[in-house]
Amino acid sequence: MSIGWIIFILGTLGWHIGMFGMFKKAGIEGWKAFIPFYNTWCIVEKIELKKYWFFLQFIPVVGAFITIWITIKFTEYFGRFSVLHHAGAVFVPFVYFPYLGFSKNERFAGKKVVDNYKKSGAREWIDAAAFAVVAATIIRTFVFEAYTIPTPSMEKTLLVNDFLFVSKFSYGPRIPNTPIAMPFVHHTMPFVPVKSYTEAVYIPYTRWFASPVKRNDVVVFNFPVNDTLINDPIINGQQEFGSQKTYYQAVRELGSRDKVWSMYGDMIITRPVDKRENFIKRCVAVGGDVLQVINGIVHVNGQPQPVFPQSERFYKIKTNGNVNLDADALATMGIKVRESQGDLRQMEQNTFLVNITNEEKANLKLPQGYTIEPFTLPVNNDLFPYYDTVNQWSGDNYGPITIPKKGSTISLTPDNLIRYQRCIEVYEGNTFEAKNGQYFINGQPATSYTFKMDYFWMMGDNRHNSLDSRYWGFVPEDHVVGKASLIWFSWEGGPRWNRIFKSIK
Repeated sequence: MSIGWIIFILGTLGWHIGMFGMFKKAGIEGWKAFIPFYNTWCIVEKIELKKYWFFLQFIPVVGAFITIWITIKFTEYFGRFSVLHHAGAVFVPFVYFPYLGFSKNERFAGKKVVDNYKKSGAREWIDAAAFAVVAATIIRTFVFEAYTIPTPSMEKTLLVNDFLFVSKFSYGPRIPNTPIAMPFVHHTMPFVPVKSYTEAVYIPYTRWFASPVKRNDVVVFNFPVNDTLINDPIINGQQEFGSQKTYYQAVRELGSRDKVWSMYGDMIITRPVDKRENFIKRCVAVGGDVLQVINGIVHVNGQPQPVFPQSERFYKIKTNGNVNLDADALATMGIKVRESQGDLRQMEQNTFLVNITNEEKANLKLPQGYTIEPFTLPVNNDLFPYYDTVNQWSGDNYGPITIPKKGSTISLTPDNLIRYQRCIEVYEGNTFEAKNGQYFINGQPATSYTFKMDYFWMMGDNRHNSLDSRYWGFVPEDHVVGKASLIWFSWEGGPRWNRIFKSIK
């Protein structure tokens, strides 16, 4: 277990143990302090807050402020109103709450002492809000962050409009490259298309208590090729570029950077690592691994990897006679599809493409006369690393390719440069030049290169509907945000109750 996780666990235990003592002093059964959300419900009832304050905790981002404010109000019922005591409740609750809960000098004073304390309502809100902003910013930066699934690339492991907690401690909290930024905003201000940050102060990549990303972890990371992007406006709900079509894809299509700049120059922007778009995929290979996809099955170091029950791919189903498949017909076979997400497509008469999970395939009830076979993605020359000559790689038959590992060394051959030059130049900040048949790194002749960082290969569980490493390459360790750990809410026309508080595997 990493030092970061040990600190997180000890801090969490300190918070709850302190609340246990505070609850007992307040006349609440102590065990209730250990039940998430129920503990704040008990506080709301005890200090006679309006019940809607409890439910406001479930609003993404804002909810963190509300929870902190509720705990600050609870400390006031112990007669503690000073800035110092409120700072203790916000910044070191794992120390301050045990002090309130178990010190013989502290007692639960009740509503009367709060009513007798003379402080304007405005001052109370300003103090609480200031502490809440700082505390929530620290939590969001170093401990965990809320994230919403925007696309179906991880279906059906993760669904569109699943709301997640992403643990920053799993791989060690990363110090922001751009620390001067608007709180709770990623890269663009809401309602106004301007940057939410400044690069006047820039901190190089630093990670505390670093722990390695492991194979099969579900990881949130900054989109590596989002360093330069065509930031075109959204028209009719659709943005042509952004993460849909990257700047580099436009360069390949038009043949040169000059053409792209002449066409889209006023819309081209650059972003530092921590302000690039957040993506979520499964890490299928780590630094030093040799990855290959064979007929849709991921192989690492020559060994086929386990398939997850909820991961999915397309199959061709041919019906018997002039029968059209729809969602209801597929449901009788044990297949759940969402046509709005493209899970069902007709290829020709009686032949349909259907997105099916591994679990559904294993339990499929296929009607008599129907046939099913895997659909294989065709050869695609727009796959990383974008060979100039025609190759036979596809999304289902890809590689082999070696994932760079910190400290590993490669020879500077033409093929290796096609695969790794972006790592050398862009991700690791070197200058590279080829001149008179010789290679120069940072102005010095070189025949080999040793990597400074670990890299990872990320793929979506929805293998035929995922923009992942097969299309844009490696994820450097400095782009890793955190590990997706828990679904805390889910919505599709109403709450999806069976997914709430579900762990992510």
